[in-house]
Amino acid sequence: MASLFHFKQFCIDQTDCAMKVNTDGVLLAAILDFVAPTKILDIGTGTGLISLMLAQRFPSASIDAVEIDENAARTAKKNFSESPFFNRLSLFHSSMEGYLLNYDGQYDLIVSNPPFFINSLKSEDPVKGLARHTDYSFFENLLKESANKLSNKGLLYIILPMETSKLIEKLMASVSKLKIIKEILVYSFAESKPHRKILQLGFNISEPTVKKFVIYEKVGIYTSDYQMLLKDFLTVF
Repeated sequence: MASLFHFKQFCIDQTDCAMKVNTDGVLLAAILDFVAPTKILDIGTGTGLISLMLAQRFPSASIDAVEIDENAARTAKKNFSESPFFNRLSLFHSSMEGYLLNYDGQYDLIVSNPPFFINSLKSEDPVKGLARHTDYSFFENLLKESANKLSNKGLLYIILPMETSKLIEKLMASVSKLKIIKEILVYSFAESKPHRKILQLGFNISEPTVKKFVIYEKVGIYTSDYQMLLKDFLTVF
């Protein structure tokens, strides 16, 4: 039986995808800030959610989506073809490294929600836990390749668990010219601790700004900020 998630302007078939539509992807695609990008890269697109949301947000943009998992890539391609934005969306079944090795152009915006990484830090020592996983090389390559493939004013957006973001910030200094421009700390509730961090990276060397974003006012009730952010996408608003 098909597992469908309906948005206001498109539908996501997530039947064969391990990572279903989730708050991380929806929030990242809706909250990122860029004025009229024309070329966008979505790394690890999964169902194609972020690419489809960005296609809706930026009607002049063409979007390349890369997905290494065969089932997810097939699903994303189907979701693209059945959307009203199909002519601006391209799916590549490839690793990030393999795709970028053969890509000669530049992007205004690169975005990634790496779902495989969320629960992978199981060691009591997060540095050792990270080093034991191939995910470490993914982030190292993501930072290096993004610096090479972004235009001068281009931006990389990525959403991460808090523990991972600290390690990535340390990694940046040694492997990339990219700098943190903005940090968005994501809270489930105003009184809770942040559980995600959205990083905006670019070549700007000014002092980074830090913002707070709260999802729930109370259990089952979204904040007005979340509702305003997602009102053009989610059918519940």
